[in-house]
Amino acid sequence: MVNPKLKDELNDQLCNAVLKLETVEECYQFFEDICTISELKAMSQRLEVAKMLQKRHTYDEIVSRTGASTATISRVKRCLNYGADGYNLVFERLNREQPEEIK
Repeated sequence: MVNPKLKDELNDQLCNAVLKLETVEECYQFFEDICTISELKAMSQRLEVAKMLQKRHTYDEIVSRTGASTATISRVKRCLNYGADGYNLVFERLNREQPEEIK
């Protein structure tokens, strides 16, 4: 279920735009145009934090590898435990394609 606070026409447009991207190169092009480098790096960092949390890494290991703050790690952990299951959905699909990288 989509969070009603997020659901609107502009966010629908963004999600539909992302779904039109077909390659990693196209994703780079789009995200370079739509995000600052810092925003893109922050999203990438959160994805790696989530991956490491799922693999049961410690906060210290995650901080060391990603440079994420403990506040960011805690936020990602909350999303994994109580969020909309977006991380889990993505990891499940990535695992089907690249099982050795996600497990």
